[in-house]
Amino acid sequence: RFQKTLLEHSMKKQPSWHSKFPQHPILKLKDVKPPLLSDCRPTSIINTSTPLPTITTLLSLILLTMLPLATPTTAPNTHTRRPITTGTSVLGITYKNGVMLAADTLCSYGTMAKYKDARRLRVVNSQTIVGGGGEYSDFQAIIDLLKRDALESKCLGDSLYEEEMEEDSAREVWSYLRAVMYNRRNKMDPLWNDLLIAGYVKNDEGDNVPFLGTVDKIGTAYADNFIATGFGGYLAIPLLREKWRPDLEEGEARALLEDCMRVLFYRDCRALNKIQIAKVEAGGTGLVSDPFEIETSWDAPSFQQVRGGLESDGGW
Repeated sequence: RFQKTLLEHSMKKQPSWHSKFPQHPILKLKDVKPPLLSDCRPTSIINTSTPLPTITTLLSLILLTMLPLATPTTAPNTHTRRPITTGTSVLGITYKNGVMLAADTLCSYGTMAKYKDARRLRVVNSQTIVGGGGEYSDFQAIIDLLKRDALESKCLGDSLYEEEMEEDSAREVWSYLRAVMYNRRNKMDPLWNDLLIAGYVKNDEGDNVPFLGTVDKIGTAYADNFIATGFGGYLAIPLLREKWRPDLEEGEARALLEDCMRVLFYRDCRALNKIQIAKVEAGGTGLVSDPFEIETSWDAPSFQQVRGGLESDGGW
């Protein structure tokens, strides 16, 4: 019945628009003149052959405008591909009763000697000391990583008493850092450091023996009786090869390292005469000295001799 009523209603003649408003004249189709071709512009020509967009297309466009703009994949960090604040050489040597490290306290900002109290020898645990050259911020990140690792081992230990907990030996710390440096190198975001790890390890007989190892920024690692990083690999290693012997006393080892640091101060533009000495002895704890200045002298003839034909007061 309802459909029938709708059909009857639609068949009725509806009043046209001009019957309601007779005062408005109605233009007939014959009265409408087509525009001249000269009045038409190319932009007004409509291509009627192009189909109109469908509802699905319109909804898709609306959804696309609501979505956030796609961002490109984040590039890897490149902060350490060009290190800025850097430290120079670190020296290490084994002697009769322990292991000793030496480093200066200068951090250069590019070519400027900016920070003169940057300490680059750190105690990791009671039997291990780490020294680092290269980018100082990366060295700080490595020390924080070692501290977090030590805290995690302490929290997950089987005992509640610190004296019963086993600390990582120097060889274990060295092996761990080798994996860390090699991993970062494979990510093309290396930690720009050359590290020295000094401490004690147990041999096959269970005796504590001194250990000295190094790891560079691409994960190359080795252990030796004396090691130098940075410029010290060129200037200090010849002196260490000449004067090192297995039965060195602590005073002799310290004097040898101070001589090497003095030569580096003379010849390396990024070195300083303010240094630190660190040592680890069997059964003892790692110790790092406060910074102190070594005695230097510029009275050597090689420093005062005129070079390059320059008539000056000792220019190199």
